[in-house]
Amino acid sequence: MKKALITGITGQDGSYLAELLLSKGYEVHGLIRRASTFNTDRIDHLYKDFHDPQARMYLHYGDLSVSGQLTDLLYSVRPDEIYHLGAQSHVRVSFDMPEFTGDITGLGTLRLLEALRKSGINSRFYQASSSEMFGSAPPPQSETTLFEPQSPYAAAKVYAYYIVKNYRKAYRIFACNGILFNHESPRRGETFVTRKITRAAARIKLGLQDALYLGNLEAKRDWGYAGDYVEAMWMMLQQDEADDFVIATGETHSVREFAEKVFEKLGLDFLKYVKSDPRYFRPAEVDVLLGDARKARKKLGWRPKVNFEDLIDMMIAEDLELANKENTLLKAGHTGCGQVARIGK
Repeated sequence: MKKALITGITGQDGSYLAELLLSKGYEVHGLIRRASTFNTDRIDHLYKDFHDPQARMYLHYGDLSVSGQLTDLLYSVRPDEIYHLGAQSHVRVSFDMPEFTGDITGLGTLRLLEALRKSGINSRFYQASSSEMFGSAPPPQSETTLFEPQSPYAAAKVYAYYIVKNYRKAYRIFACNGILFNHESPRRGETFVTRKITRAAARIKLGLQDALYLGNLEAKRDWGYAGDYVEAMWMMLQQDEADDFVIATGETHSVREFAEKVFEKLGLDFLKYVKSDPRYFRPAEVDVLLGDARKARKKLGWRPKVNFEDLIDMMIAEDLELANKENTLLKAGHTGCGQVARIGK
């Protein structure tokens, strides 16, 4: 039985990746941060008590800022594959917390690679790189496009990208960078723009919210489905040689177009409810991200399965269900139902 370690297992990508690896017979270990509230809702359906003989997913408390803890974890788990997804991943927040973002997103990758090097364990390493690294570089963007990062988050990811390449060359570690363009799902965090849109539209439909405030409506992104993208992560670590790959759909759509389609599908007037608020603009904008994934198609045989329209439908359906639960609880006299409605998700 292969063992995999996933940092960021409680996030969108971590949860889909854990599902995929468990379906392939892996024993899965996840690094999670200690919190006073439960933050494992995306993977609760996968969890079995460790006393259960069928349990194959185990969670370990830790932090990417503590190098010794990471080394101890690798010695303890001895994984065959490491999927490094953990980061401070919100671009706008990185302008408010640049030092923290650099420490966790950039140096966190170095700490994990150093832990792997010092342990001498023969693990394959996947680094979650980001299309944000391309920044203001003209589209389409491929593996040969020069990076022009436009945020502390993107700059930290560029550092992590190059330190992975350095450790691959210097220490012969099997380490890959997956340069993933935007990928969404019903499990996307509620502060990320696509999920912010579908959640707000569903709540507006049921009279639970009056308006939606967004930043730059003209920003264009290459949006795919997270479930498809984690398959590419796994494929990268099954190759004979480590390499770096762009993963993208090859289509770009504006935030305005995404929002218009969501509101149209719900029978709502986009112009009536959606407002642009300068407070949500980034200090330095990224206008267009459009990925060229021909290398991944040729070498990995990877192609996206879920298209743009189906992705929107999937996200709307989930957020309508959550909004209906919230509405039911509100009518029953519950307060704080926005949180209560998430129970059992």
